[in-house]
Amino acid sequence: MNNDRINRIFNKYQGQAGSLIRVMMEIQEEEHWLSREILVKISEKLEVPLSRVLRIATYYKSFSVTPKGRHEIQICTGTACHIRGAQSVLDTVQDLIGIKPGETDLDQKFSLETVNCQGSCTCGPMIKIDQVTQSRLSSVQIADLLKKYD
Repeated sequence: MNNDRINRIFNKYQGQAGSLIRVMMEIQEEEHWLSREILVKISEKLEVPLSRVLRIATYYKSFSVTPKGRHEIQICTGTACHIRGAQSVLDTVQDLIGIKPGETDLDQKFSLETVNCQGSCTCGPMIKIDQVTQSRLSSVQIADLLKKYD
């Protein structure tokens, strides 16, 4: 946990209970997840009941209460992408990084998720790594793409 960065976030929103979701989003950007320890700290710093903080952290899909990798990989498995070879892309990524959807590798380098649609059905299959979307990749291209991430 990077306490300096997290303290800067708290200082920016000091005592503003209405900034709860924004604080949670910024901390998750820094830490890649929201640990129990940080949720308690958020509750204390913003003077919001811990039950409310926990409810928000577990309700919204954009928040994670389990550790995530530094790089989040999302592979579209919606109908159009599936027809265009999403399973092959998923299989290749799983083979290269050694994890299945919903998992994070031991080095916390990558997390892998499948999503139902990324909104670009004609360009499938789609893969998104850290908010950068790629389409129509071969197995070799996927391997080269993953090598770019430290």
